Amino acid sequence: MFRAGVLLLFACWTCVQAVVRYDGHRVLRVVPKTPTEYETVQKLEAFAEKDNADVWRRSNGVGSPFDFRVTPDDFIVMTSWLHVHGLRYEVMVKDVEIAAQKQRQSNNKSISDIDFDYGIYHDFDEINQWITDIAAEYPNIVSVITASQTYEGRNVRGLKISVGNTTKPGLWYQGGIHAREWITPATVIYITAQLLKQYPTRSEVKEILEGFEIYVVPVLNADGYVFTWTEERLWRKTRTEHGICKGVDPNRNYGFQWGESSGSSGDPCSDTYRGPSAFSEPVIKGVTDYMKDSGVTFKGFIDFHSYSEVWMTPWGFTTDTPNDFTDQDACSAAATAALKAVHGTSYEHGTIANVLYIANGNSVDWAYGSMGIKYAATPELRDKGQFGFLLPADEILPCGEETLEGFLAYAKYVLDN
Repeated sequence: MFRAGVLLLFACWTCVQAVVRYDGHRVLRVVPKTPTEYETVQKLEAFAEKDNADVWRRSNGVGSPFDFRVTPDDFIVMTSWLHVHGLRYEVMVKDVEIAAQKQRQSNNKSISDIDFDYGIYHDFDEINQWITDIAAEYPNIVSVITASQTYEGRNVRGLKISVGNTTKPGLWYQGGIHAREWITPATVIYITAQLLKQYPTRSEVKEILEGFEIYVVPVLNADGYVFTWTEERLWRKTRTEHGICKGVDPNRNYGFQWGESSGSSGDPCSDTYRGPSAFSEPVIKGVTDYMKDSGVTFKGFIDFHSYSEVWMTPWGFTTDTPNDFTDQDACSAAATAALKAVHGTSYEHGTIANVLYIANGNSVDWAYGSMGIKYAATPELRDKGQFGFLLPADEILPCGEETLEGFLAYAKYVLDN
């Protein structure tokens, strides 16, 4: 069923060249070694934010990396600034365009008779077709949902997996809220396919599917995701029109603690622009309304991101921990232990603000703070920065395999507590 679509992808992959190129761009990493160095890195981050530089990862303190992309013109100026301020740097990605091309090339690796190749990245239309087809393959337990609609008029589609009675608690998981994080839709798709495939034979999967009403949205930020395939590979935001620059960071647009701390920007040109108001983005307003209006009491919520290999829980807007943190972190510990057992990938865990950085108006804080979903989590998937957002396709299946086990351990803990 999928073979024609997959072959079409291979035939036209070389023509899917983003208009924006990154020739000679580098991704630099600075790791502060002392509190004084961290203060300097904070100044660097503020400068990068003001200059609308492409920040890949923000530092959260001594020992926490700050990754950012620089153009060839900015490289000499930036490295000179770092030298003057006594900061060492490492080049994580030597040429971003070459890395992007290698990711595209790696996507061509498998032409076979299988219907759908879970080991390559798929564009939005192919993912939509997968949603339709997998629901048709499992008609007794899977149905298609439309969770929202985007600014550009795309339907945000997903799946509902319902086994047995419908009075069970809900479990929601989603990917693709940040457009350039391609590994997240790929991983969400892989997990979902394995849950359905293993349901008849694996007791852990059977317990989860019979214990929850499960809702899956592979690509939340559909407009942005399409844009990364056609125009600008490293685009992060939505595609709405707000002032001189397009787009809002959808993971700063949720209505809980929106704009209440330093964890978002009021500048429409910033990659962390929170929007003119909470829920200004149609896709975020739609998906949150869908959850609230579903009649389901959600007990679990996961918003998959990349990169950094961390498994996080609320809060993001403050470094204070919530009253439920002990239970939430125990759940994260179970998930990361199960994940590590597969390929040895070691994840940190803790709150968003303490493990990664301050971020207000995010999905997980909203899920916990507004919806009362105690076990709201946001894993940052592979890798730790060698490839960042340009993870080669040969990493998809290993990432999916380990994340599946982490997901099952997470869901088991939520079900039992």
